[in-house]
Amino acid sequence: MEQRHLGRTGLRVSRIGLGTLTWGRDTDEHDAADLLKTFWEAGGTLVDTADVYGDGEAEYLLGKLLDNLVPRQDLVISTKAGSVPDPDRRFDGSRGHLLSALDASLARLGTDYVDVWHVHAFDPHTPLEETLHAVDLAVGSGRARYAGVSNFCGWQLAKAATWQLAAPGTRTRLASTQMEYSLLQRGVEREVLPAALDLGIGLLPSSPLGRGVLTGKYRGDATPPDSRAASEHLAPFVAPYLDDAASRIVDAVTTAADGLAVTPLQVALAWVRDRPGVVAPIVGARNARQLTAALSVEALSLPDEICRALDDVSAPVHRYPDHDWSTL
Repeated sequence: MEQRHLGRTGLRVSRIGLGTLTWGRDTDEHDAADLLKTFWEAGGTLVDTADVYGDGEAEYLLGKLLDNLVPRQDLVISTKAGSVPDPDRRFDGSRGHLLSALDASLARLGTDYVDVWHVHAFDPHTPLEETLHAVDLAVGSGRARYAGVSNFCGWQLAKAATWQLAAPGTRTRLASTQMEYSLLQRGVEREVLPAALDLGIGLLPSSPLGRGVLTGKYRGDATPPDSRAASEHLAPFVAPYLDDAASRIVDAVTTAADGLAVTPLQVALAWVRDRPGVVAPIVGARNARQLTAALSVEALSLPDEICRALDDVSAPVHRYPDHDWSTL
């Protein structure tokens, strides 16, 4: 699998990442082992998790598989901290919480360090410099090799990255930002992606298949019994992308796939993988068969005319101030 640099750093990662959102909840140890082995054998290196996935079980499962199944040094492990199960405070970016969460993640993973550590979300109740100091301490102590953020909007990302660049040599440059990005969700193109490109921050798209909708499995009001939309706890996650606007985009993806003699999954994943600024879409497959289908996109590059057609049918409305006012 092709490797790409993570932002403006020397770290290289596979251009498709393996997500573990469902590990320890919907994905058991047997399936997780199959997924990790399939990914590794295909040349994949980037494995993404978080301390809240499966209430810690995702990290624990991944830790059990390290070395016993896949050598630790062959993987680039990314985890996140900052989300908390508190209805009154969904995110905690305080230095104390973040560093304690990192130590707990390392214990579950059974490793001395993570390759990339992301702050899971912006905490409006904690000074940003305190959150970023935790990042500096994590990297300075060797517990994290690189750092990034997740779910930061444009101004939050720009502020954080600029703060870190203000004192070179003493602060850790942000390597990456993880955001939802797909043909069904192009909101990052307004401000997040331009900021990331300007600041040399690599984008790691989550839900690159539109929460599974871009595979075409839900066309014609169909809901496969083993799909996320049929799951009680994941159905609300899929529902926003089952409207008429999404249906038109899925139809276009399917038409493109038919013309190229490939699958809608391959078309949708190739489109986001090759967008400017994207380093590696994070794919959350349920089993090895699904993952193999996603990894087969390695050999596919979409023709320019197909990309333009998909761009047009999925184009978000970007007006002032996102576009130069003189073009309005």
